[in-house]
Amino acid sequence: MSASLTLVLIMAALYATGVYIMLERSLTRVLIGFVLVGNATNLLIFIMSGRPGSSPIITGTSGDADMVDPVPQILMLTAIVINFGVTALILALVYRAWWLAQLGDEGDTLTDEHAAETASSAEQDFRSSADDDAAVRASLDGGDHDDPDDHDDPDDYNPDDDAHDHGAPIRPGNTDAAR
Repeated sequence: MSASLTLVLIMAALYATGVYIMLERSLTRVLIGFVLVGNATNLLIFIMSGRPGSSPIITGTSGDADMVDPVPQILMLTAIVINFGVTALILALVYRAWWLAQLGDEGDTLTDEHAAETASSAEQDFRSSADDDAAVRASLDGGDHDDPDDHDDPDDYNPDDDAHDHGAPIRPGNTDAAR
């Protein structure tokens, strides 16, 4: 195995520059340094992969001796994906730091839209979970827990009710001429 001296020097320069830039306190410099270190790691894996050869797609032929090892290629693809994910995370942190710096003294505090609410108004707005449980039980039982004058549910329709209730909506098939 013979590694190109040029690739080794480029890899060493990328590592040195990346580590030096990552030692700064700025998140932008940390991001640039991390990208350089990630590219240097990809070059290291590429240099360690060995000599070029045929692709390891078809085995059992006479060209098996010239076949390259696929593990370094897989490691390089994995390193690229990890580098991309961490770069996206650092970019999100850089954006968040920039956004907070633009707010100035206000910082991360935003006005509370619910500050005027009192405990009694909150209790009126939200029912207790016991009321919800009772409603769920009533709907799952399937019994006649509804109001007999309530005609909103089509399953509760009784044609005899139309004779007494003239405020009920007209249903299909109803031939009551009084309406």
